Amino acid sequence: MRVAVITLVAGRHRHLRLQRDGLAAGTRQPDHYLVVTMADPDAGKALDGRRPAAETVDVPVGPGGRLPLAAARNAGAARALADGADLLVFLDVDCVPGPGLLARYAETAADGALLCGTVAHLPPPPPEGYRLGELPGLAPPHPGRPAPGDGEVLRGGDHRLFWSLSFALTAATWRDLGGFCEDYTGYGGEDTDFARTAAARGVGLWWIGGAPAHHQYHPVSRPPVEHLDDILRNGALFRDRWGTWPMEGWLRDFADLGLVVHEPGTDTWRRTPETR
Repeated sequence: MRVAVITLVAGRHRHLRLQRDGLAAGTRQPDHYLVVTMADPDAGKALDGRRPAAETVDVPVGPGGRLPLAAARNAGAARALADGADLLVFLDVDCVPGPGLLARYAETAADGALLCGTVAHLPPPPPEGYRLGELPGLAPPHPGRPAPGDGEVLRGGDHRLFWSLSFALTAATWRDLGGFCEDYTGYGGEDTDFARTAAARGVGLWWIGGAPAHHQYHPVSRPPVEHLDDILRNGALFRDRWGTWPMEGWLRDFADLGLVVHEPGTDTWRRTPETR
């Protein structure tokens, strides 16, 4: 089985370098390592002289500077498949794979399944940065997701819990799903849509023990007010496609801040007049 690792990059080169160090320390090396850049011409320089060897794939950013996350994942997958990949492993640029991640994904892979390993969110690093060997002791897996034991596979997972930080699927399953919907641009919604498509087509969600990833710290806003317009636009697209709104927790938080209002008659969330 030929394994491709695909990660999207728009900055955070220090995080990217540690991800690559994690791959190099793994019990199984990727056959392809594809770094998909979005308005980040310097990403390739951040990887010079490091192993495993990486190939960069450039994806243009559209109007308004919104990152084309769905299109970028599709571009990375297309290149991997053209190079003969049998298994696609997607890692967020902030995620450092544990030493057994690729091996576990490869040995548990099956057509008709989305594979998700555990993800632990790390505390802020010390001034000298994270030490690769110390990552497992810094944080437990995220409490909002299942955390199977090292040799365990939990089948029949809830597709609403899927996230794109760390997941894998076979080439045949990717082709069956058709990739991510590229109508989504900017922040939010495209991974929820992908999981909904998987559920609709009978592709199961499996939680894989022994495939941990460690998410490097970066500041976040709660709720993510800087992404308000993206969430409203992508949320409306999701509603049009599936009949319900995603990210409702954030929408309610925005409403509590007086930023948005829900119109029940049309099931529409909009900016309040004073914030338009």
